[in-house]
Amino acid sequence: MNFVVSLVIGAVTALAPVTTTPLSWQDCGDGLQCAQIKVPADWTRRSGPEVAIGLAKLPAQDQARKKGVVLVDTGGPGEQIALLRQARRSFADLTRWFDVVIFDPRGFGESTPIKCPVPAPFATEWVFPDKAAYEAYAAKNRAFGEACAEEAGVLSGNLNSWQIAHDMEAIRKALGPAKLTYLGNSYGTVLGQAYAELFPRRVGRMYLDSVFDHTTPDLRTWLRPRATALEGAFERFAAWCRRTSACALHDKDPVAVWDEVMAKARSEPIPAPEAGPEVRISDTQIASRAFFTYEDTWEGLAAGLARAQAGDASFFARVEGAPDPDLSRVVLCADLPYPGYDKLKKLEGELRRDTPHIGWRAVWPIANHCAGLPPTRTYAPHPIKAPGLPPVLIAGGEYDDTTPTADGRRLAAQLPHARFLPATGGHALYLTGHPCVREHVHHYLTTGKMPPQGTSCGPAK
Repeated sequence: MNFVVSLVIGAVTALAPVTTTPLSWQDCGDGLQCAQIKVPADWTRRSGPEVAIGLAKLPAQDQARKKGVVLVDTGGPGEQIALLRQARRSFADLTRWFDVVIFDPRGFGESTPIKCPVPAPFATEWVFPDKAAYEAYAAKNRAFGEACAEEAGVLSGNLNSWQIAHDMEAIRKALGPAKLTYLGNSYGTVLGQAYAELFPRRVGRMYLDSVFDHTTPDLRTWLRPRATALEGAFERFAAWCRRTSACALHDKDPVAVWDEVMAKARSEPIPAPEAGPEVRISDTQIASRAFFTYEDTWEGLAAGLARAQAGDASFFARVEGAPDPDLSRVVLCADLPYPGYDKLKKLEGELRRDTPHIGWRAVWPIANHCAGLPPTRTYAPHPIKAPGLPPVLIAGGEYDDTTPTADGRRLAAQLPHARFLPATGGHALYLTGHPCVREHVHHYLTTGKMPPQGTSCGPAK
């Protein structure tokens, strides 16, 4: 199945950026300097209306000896400048050599903002139990998307990585260097992939962490590594339970307990008395709320499963997390257009054959973002060609089921002379402080030298 939607924004060929005036940096608190540039709202119509892109700079510690500037996107998609104010320590090492510059993507924060008048719906049961539940959610998401598109004005239909990559090229010109040094994390790697394809000869050094693959048009191919990684997290949890007395299922077969609880909840939802006398928890609610990725959640999850086996599913009545920023789903779904319920349910069935316990759940998270959104101009996944691109360093954590290592390896195979650095760890290796990864990244960004072929990083100490 191919889930590429027609690329209605025109040819993939990059357009020359508009001329930018020198940046006027102003102190804006928290040790940051801020500025703005103006760019076309639609890079296919460079003479049309303009919008602002907000920038923030964390200056290098020694301006006389700095090596240049590194542009950063930490992911999302979403606001970046507000995050930099809170996470300056994550970039302190980089300021030994570089000015660190971050930008709010079009529509967010200090850029020309879009304030969607209808809030995006938030599904606490995002593994949809049936088509009726999916369609009801999709209708709410469609109403959100239609209202947001109207509010977006000149930016309506112009929120995707193709447009943002052109903004990045305008930022490079405004900053001054002939070549862009870029660090992208998670969704920031989608921007990196777009920039590398559109402006390969403008890249100096590029580090991509926890790659969100934007090169695979076949949804089955894209989903399987996520399902496999998620099932692997479940298996690591089960192995931990068997060897750890702190696990409430230590004297039982944790896999059998999971299967039993899910079967019970499927046939007749399990009471959750702590949430209310009438509350019952279904198997799709458990699947939506059981997270096996992080070891620090395992003890509580095991205890919750033990209680559910005994007839009390109160643990799974809790809803953790929060809605994504409203505009994030509009951008994400323009880059990753997603099919409807019938195709997804068929894919779920296929994944259940190989990842029967929880990996099949990988079908549903992006459906939660994209279900029912009105059509827009998309920059859908496609194989990447980037002749003239210098070597790119890519890293991924073997326990990451959001952006599995298969994504990073697949991208590395398509980019000339790229190198993949595997690590024992999860998502966002650099930003979460993995020391081995950070050491290799700093060496690459400051010298251009890659880790030796075959290098890997063990667990963070």
